[in-house]
Amino acid sequence: MELSTISSNLLYAAFILYLIATFFFGGTIREKSGNTSGSKAGTIAITLTIIGFVLQVGYFITRWIASQHAPVSNLFEFTTFFGMMLVLAFIVIYFIYRLNLLGLFTLPVALLIIAYASMFPREISPLIPALKTHWLYIHVTTAAAGEAILAVSFAAGLIYLIKMVDQSKLNKKTFWLEFILYGLYATIGFILITTTFRAVGYEAVFELPSQTDGAEATQVEYTLPAISGPYEGELVTEDAMSPIFEIPSWMAGEKAASKLNTMIWSLLSGLVLYGLTLLILRKRVAAAIQPYLSKVKPDLVDEISYRAVAIGFPVFTLGALIFAMIWAQQAWNRFWGWDPKEVWALITWLFYAVFLHLRLSQGWQGERSAWLAVIGFVIIMFNLIAVNLVIAGLHSYA
Repeated sequence: MELSTISSNLLYAAFILYLIATFFFGGTIREKSGNTSGSKAGTIAITLTIIGFVLQVGYFITRWIASQHAPVSNLFEFTTFFGMMLVLAFIVIYFIYRLNLLGLFTLPVALLIIAYASMFPREISPLIPALKTHWLYIHVTTAAAGEAILAVSFAAGLIYLIKMVDQSKLNKKTFWLEFILYGLYATIGFILITTTFRAVGYEAVFELPSQTDGAEATQVEYTLPAISGPYEGELVTEDAMSPIFEIPSWMAGEKAASKLNTMIWSLLSGLVLYGLTLLILRKRVAAAIQPYLSKVKPDLVDEISYRAVAIGFPVFTLGALIFAMIWAQQAWNRFWGWDPKEVWALITWLFYAVFLHLRLSQGWQGERSAWLAVIGFVIIMFNLIAVNLVIAGLHSYA
């Protein structure tokens, strides 16, 4: 069996174990021992999580051997590494605080990230010249590790908000909390809808008029039925769905329409899943979860959220700013160039710097701190998804 196949199987096995562990962490809610280390289900869950993490490390090592470079050079590799670091950060924090419920919120995020990674091409390809440097390993792995630790802060902050926000009536707080949960549904929707149409082999091709005389027409491929079509694009695939509308001319880029189309499908499918959940529960999602968090100690999850930021922030600073600027100097002869990825890394860094300032100097604890932890993760995911896929820049090779 080829190393690449072994690597894929190890990643799949790790994913399954994380999924099973999530159910066991969920089983700790109803145990008399609560969410502490005395829970039998919790012991099984953390054991499965550790085994899954070891298998994912095996995936990482075998793919490294197969590709002969650190597997963090494209979106599939980076995102799976991000998920692996998130699991590692959770394991470390778990053994400090012994809070089983944290696994019920953290592992699903890791699962979504790994599943999201599987939507991108998984073929092993040689490095482009710009990436043939040891700074690839240093910069990317450290930045991903920092973001992963910060993601644990999001999980703890979300637990705090669901626990403490009054769910008896709809207001700004409950609306935004539901909106954040809907974002998770949209991610699930993206995974499901992309997997479904990939399984049936759906493809539609649009032909764009040439921008210069004598040049050949450009073709754009769609892997999802077209809701938004390219500006002045002509559908050339028979029996494919015609677009409902064309994107405006100011949306530059030949892939702008297909990216917008994917985003629309994700939002709509997420809305359907969220709506079905509301019909089943007959109440808001956060309101349905809140009664199961009765044993949670707010001060404990608040401390976990803060500690995750306190640890993750310096790691992120090293990887996403300092090491990144050193590599930029070597690759492009400048430390800073206002590339979209650089700008959003700076925005992320500034946000968490403000978080720590408000926490330590202004006494922002509890609910306000939890909201900041959640917003910070939204910024990280925007950087991972929108900046990588939609905004063109020097990091577009990712």
